[in-house]
Amino acid sequence: MANGRLYLLPCLLGDDASINTLSQWEISLLSEVKIFLTENERSCRRFMRKAGFTGDFDSIELIRLDKDTPSHEMESILKRIAQNQDAAVISEAGSPAIADPGAPLIRKAYQYGIQVIPVPGPSAIMLAISSSGLNGQQFSFHGYLPIESGARMKQLRELQEHSQKTGYAHFFIETPYRNNAFLKDCLGSLKTSTLISIASNLTLANAFVMTKTVDQWNKEIPDLHKIPTVFGILA
Repeated sequence: MANGRLYLLPCLLGDDASINTLSQWEISLLSEVKIFLTENERSCRRFMRKAGFTGDFDSIELIRLDKDTPSHEMESILKRIAQNQDAAVISEAGSPAIADPGAPLIRKAYQYGIQVIPVPGPSAIMLAISSSGLNGQQFSFHGYLPIESGARMKQLRELQEHSQKTGYAHFFIETPYRNNAFLKDCLGSLKTSTLISIASNLTLANAFVMTKTVDQWNKEIPDLHKIPTVFGILA
């Protein structure tokens, strides 16, 4: 018996995002796959309805997959997929396993000979990198930097030094309600000539993307409170 497949399905980047950012392939898969792995069942149902799913939710299975999912539960899921049952991972926002749960399950899937199929769709991180004007050939994504301001500023200065020496761009995200504090630390620790890219609410009607020097940002500091944002720097 052939093994099933594990699809990686991107989610919209906000409640107001258009389904036009999803591929027709993904929309079709939402009606074909019967097992969905998701971080939040309720928001997954809401997303599926918006994307055009008209079926009965009792006819499919939603299984929670988050950072706390134990290894033995992943093994149980993968054994079922290996018995010719297709499944899909749906992210909370953007693409699965990119600053989102899913990587451990995907890694284990290969041990079972399961075909992992990434489906194109919105990814705030990749969209931010491509629209930043920074170095798209050589870059690093660091996820979250330390919460404590002193430690965070120290790491920002170290990454700035690395960027100066190598030409690499560095990208980060922050919990949205801490965005303003993060930006304040960037402006307070980096050289005035260092470029900072800010990409907020991508794919939404009020999307904002801009790259300026620290000196230029200091003249007009945006309010990013509770707005999903990707930051980038290049020295």
